[in-house]
Amino acid sequence: MVRKILVSQPKPSSDKSPYFEMEKEYGVELVFRPFIKVEGLSSKEFRQQKISILNYSAVVFTSRHAIDNYFNLAKEMRLEIPETMKYFCVTETIALYIQKYVQYRKRKVFFGKTGKIDDLLPTMVKHKGERYLVPMSDVHDDTVKKLLDSKKLTHAECVMYRTVSNDFTEEEVKTFDYDMCIFFSPSGINAFKNTFGDTMNGKVVVGTFGPATAKAAHDAGLEVKVEAPTQQFPSMTSALNEFLKKNK
Repeated sequence: MVRKILVSQPKPSSDKSPYFEMEKEYGVELVFRPFIKVEGLSSKEFRQQKISILNYSAVVFTSRHAIDNYFNLAKEMRLEIPETMKYFCVTETIALYIQKYVQYRKRKVFFGKTGKIDDLLPTMVKHKGERYLVPMSDVHDDTVKKLLDSKKLTHAECVMYRTVSNDFTEEEVKTFDYDMCIFFSPSGINAFKNTFGDTMNGKVVVGTFGPATAKAAHDAGLEVKVEAPTQQFPSMTSALNEFLKKNK
């Protein structure tokens, strides 16, 4: 029986999160503890890529991490981002986050609806004269590069931040008493396996979000009981709720 669940994400800021509703309804305890964390590159590390931020007239943001590290690096290198800079974001939520650093102006901030770079391409093509910079994590593929190449856009990709393990303390390892763990990335699976090896196989069931995470969990020999997204359960909370309902 599942009584205590470790969710490898930060604790939701809203009290109305479906996670808290599940705690009340099914009498389970949910603990939020990220297995990975994001850290920015230093200006010295960034300069090794021989990319000059101010050589580009537009930036493509795929996450809040990209925004934070873009502006943090600019500040560290004492660069003043011109007011003419244009920002292209994969969602409106990410676009609104820019207000943390610059005044939001509709004429220079553009966003897509689906969260995918494909949805943003038509808007970028309308601004074909721009030179696009795409800040990325150290873990990425060539998907974005190929898409921008296909539209003959002038662009460059650069690494501004990396994902690292948020290591468990000795005390956390000793007192580990969870019945289920929820993972959202292959990196989270790797961090878990690096800490516990195969000692948790068969003792803990897991839930995974995304096909790559599910594959990593299966490859690691973990007992996957919940997978999302699916057509029926598009979110982790909906999939977990169904699992708990069936197993209460």
